[in-house]
Amino acid sequence: MSASRDAAADLLARWPVVDGHNDLPWALREQVRYDLDRRDIAGDQSAHLHTDIPRLRAGGVGAQFWSVYVRADYVGDTAVSATLEQIDVVRQLIARYPDDLRAAHTAGDMEAARAQGRIASLMGAEGGHSINNSLATLRALYELGVRYMTLTHNDSLAWADSATDEPRAGGLSAFGEEVVREMNRLGMLVDLSHVAATTMRDALRVSRAPVIFSHSSARAVCDHPRNVPDDVLAQLPANGGTAMATFVPKFVLPAAGEWTLRADENMRAHGLHHLDTTEAGMTVQRAFEAAHPRPKATAATVADHLDHMREVAGVDHIGIGGDYDGTAFTPADLADVAGYPNLLAELLDRKWSEADLAKLTWQNAVRTLRAAEDVAREEQGRRGPSHATIEQLDG
Repeated sequence: MSASRDAAADLLARWPVVDGHNDLPWALREQVRYDLDRRDIAGDQSAHLHTDIPRLRAGGVGAQFWSVYVRADYVGDTAVSATLEQIDVVRQLIARYPDDLRAAHTAGDMEAARAQGRIASLMGAEGGHSINNSLATLRALYELGVRYMTLTHNDSLAWADSATDEPRAGGLSAFGEEVVREMNRLGMLVDLSHVAATTMRDALRVSRAPVIFSHSSARAVCDHPRNVPDDVLAQLPANGGTAMATFVPKFVLPAAGEWTLRADENMRAHGLHHLDTTEAGMTVQRAFEAAHPRPKATAATVADHLDHMREVAGVDHIGIGGDYDGTAFTPADLADVAGYPNLLAELLDRKWSEADLAKLTWQNAVRTLRAAEDVAREEQGRRGPSHATIEQLDG
């Protein structure tokens, strides 16, 4: 694969990766409470993190949506405050590494960063619990630079159902639909990773702007509720959106999903949250893995999903969202953010053209954000901010 990998690296120099989801901010919160001197990503942090600047460079990353995720059990104003702290650390990172990172709020900013050889740094809020049922809070997050919001995380909300919880709203409630409309008016991308298929379909019905899946793969290839059903993928051409394949083993390899259920139970038996990636959490995970060898996904596993997503949604509607630093385990040859050339080499070996790969890595994501900006200008010409409340709309 060496010739293909060389070709992949060459392509990434011209059309770098826009990655839809990286949880570095949460890892920094959990590991060192945002003490950036203790996790200086200007140097090698491979002992602690999937992400640092040298590996972002080696991986050909040109734009990163940094997740400003907070856990779903953070509720009310606690969730809002924690989200603000996550936004704050992203802004600190951009200020600390100005030669490598550039704040990006628009598609034009992304292109400008690429022209400068810097990594465009955008933000995505992971879960509507971050706005505490307040459209004014949604607008405040937008003003602070958040450019997508995942409608739910792992828990259902009163106004939107999650893929991994019992339904509460039957998809989107009336207030949930208003959240989508307000996101359209702002120019904030509606992210449908984590949501139930009913929520996906409702959002596609309501949204005038393209949607994204920031880190989800194909349910037809790996039947996990976090993945996208074919009927939803097939709606993306009409919507204009982009589904960004994730690398999380349990979402791409069925055997890994079964293994992870047992690993999650083991974490809870040790009194730990199943998503804990602190040193203590990883010690427990590694001990379990040593006793119970883990089925390992590879770049070829992810490529199987991308092949299918290209077939159903079309090459203009797919992208990449690795979920680095948000998962305990990664595919064998996609171990960290330096791994993207391995995925592109696999796709080149499968006869993907350079034009198709340029769409996958860069062009589709930039086009999607630009289209959302166009819709926002139209919407703002028609109406002002919504002041609807969940009590008014949902009773």
